[in-house]
Amino acid sequence: MTPMTFPGRPEPAIDSAERPMLEGWLDYHRETLVAKCAGLTDAQLREASVPPSALTLLGLVQHLAEVERYWFREILAGEELPDLYSTEEDPDADFTVSETATWAGTEAVWRAETAAARKSAAAFGLDDFSKGLSSSGKPFNLRWIYTHMIEEYARHNGHADLVRERVDGATGV
Repeated sequence: MTPMTFPGRPEPAIDSAERPMLEGWLDYHRETLVAKCAGLTDAQLREASVPPSALTLLGLVQHLAEVERYWFREILAGEELPDLYSTEEDPDADFTVSETATWAGTEAVWRAETAAARKSAAAFGLDDFSKGLSSSGKPFNLRWIYTHMIEEYARHNGHADLVRERVDGATGV
């Protein structure tokens, strides 16, 4: 096994107020995902490496771009936007990677969605409720959305650990 290093990943502060702490942990997990993809070819990033699952590193990045868009723009800000990858017929299409998908294109979409997420979140306080509603008709406060997004990234970064190790033997925290 080859240990991975993460030179560009920001370490969350250990002594900050709540909002910078939540934002710091979310950014930490965002950049962890990027680091898990670093140094691989597009073919390796498209490799479904834990059979029978079709899960790929590129699929995880597509999924998290979609999740960023959904929670920060559609739910929090109340924007009406089309899905990036998913469809009504295939709600999990964000995990499906085409043979022409590249890291450059996928990362650009993901970075655009994280930038838009930051912009949306900046207009809300932690206790402010979302303009969009849950499936049960209730709003979420920004604190809940940040916590959920940290959980979402942490879970998928665990998946990325396994996929990356299978692709080239690299491991890391």
